[in-house]
Amino acid sequence: MRRKPDLIWILVLVFTLGVVTTGYTQSYFERSPDPSVVMPVATE
Repeated sequence: MRRKPDLIWILVLVFTLGVVTTGYTQSYFERSPDPSVVMPVATE
């Protein structure tokens, strides 16, 4: 009986992470449509 809530919480976590990341990338690409600037790691 302990495993089912844990599995539900894991699914909820994965789903919310997916929604957040897709929303963030959508807004990011709307601001800058250049696909080569996805992750600005080292800009000199």
